[in-house]
Amino acid sequence: MSALIVPPVTVIVPTFNERENIAELVDRIVAALHDATAEILFIDDSTDGTIDEIARVGASAALPVRGIHRDDNIGGLGGAVTLGLAEAAHDVCIVMDGDLQHPPELLSAMLARYARGDADVVAASRYIGGGDSAGLGTAVRLGVSKAATAITKAMFLRRLWRSTDPMTGFFLVDRSRIDVPDLRPQGFKILLEILVRGGERRELRIAEVPLEFASRRHGASKASLRQGATFLAHLARLRFGKMGLFAVIGGVGAVANVAIMWALTHLGMAYVSAAIIGAAATIVGNFVLQELFVFRDERRDAPRLWVRLLASLSFNSVEAALRIPVMALMVESWHISSVLATAISLVVAFFARFLFHALVVYAPRRRRADVAQEPTTDTAAVRIIRAIDAEAMRPGEL
Repeated sequence: MSALIVPPVTVIVPTFNERENIAELVDRIVAALHDATAEILFIDDSTDGTIDEIARVGASAALPVRGIHRDDNIGGLGGAVTLGLAEAAHDVCIVMDGDLQHPPELLSAMLARYARGDADVVAASRYIGGGDSAGLGTAVRLGVSKAATAITKAMFLRRLWRSTDPMTGFFLVDRSRIDVPDLRPQGFKILLEILVRGGERRELRIAEVPLEFASRRHGASKASLRQGATFLAHLARLRFGKMGLFAVIGGVGAVANVAIMWALTHLGMAYVSAAIIGAAATIVGNFVLQELFVFRDERRDAPRLWVRLLASLSFNSVEAALRIPVMALMVESWHISSVLATAISLVVAFFARFLFHALVVYAPRRRRADVAQEPTTDTAAVRIIRAIDAEAMRPGEL
């Protein structure tokens, strides 16, 4: 049997205040890859001088060491990895954390598994034979991790059925097999983004090696409730696209509206007043969630915040004022049940709200200027159909 040919590799390490780990991490990576053509690329979002330590350690390292410092922190850790994939010197890239929980000694095994030629992605899994997730710490964190993995696999059965740990942050990927510019990561789970969105044009072949997840040496975990919310929002965006996430937020708002009305009426408030307060609170809450999760990427080129808020509140207020009379008219004119009329009005209102926000509230200012300068023969119906296709049908797996 001929020996496996190990390809040149870039080890991408996103860092956030990991200064104390850099020297040991570089030494261990160098030891693991001493027979390979390799480089180490740090993408740094730190505020503690980690980038200076990277330069100091890299000056005497046996492998090329580069560091790119980001000031914008766009996309969080996932955005850092995406930048690393774009800037890597080699197509074969291994992504790992900088906190020493991912053992560099596993790098050679990942490269050897890739060199067999039957995988585009090699993931280090905590959940296959020989793997260990003890480094997660508490039973609560382990339970949350397993629950998130189960939910994720259930939502993407076709693409993730071969993966036991799509949430791992330690993996090898062949950059030539994915569409890096199409990646839109938010938060920690960049492998999920790659498997679901990066391989849209071709199904990625996945292999795994066991990972013994080490305990953290220095610093604190970056996980938080906010990161959890970002993950759930990103998961919904991947599976259902913008329109699906918009619908989820609308559903949450509807439940909140009913809860507010119930609470206020039980406190003695008139139901009309309670309905007005509930509707107002829901409209504002929905706008905040849309800003954070649905149209987050569009905010930079959209009108100012107060303009977006005013436009959203105005449209939703008018829609709420018109929907009930329209529903009553359907009942009287079409002689259908009020429940069916309400359902129809809510569906129509949902599409109207989504299109208004996508095409008006968050419409890029540059795009508006371009449209004004370039006449078009498209009808309003054609523009609406194109907007639905562009905004609602990407990038979810249908």
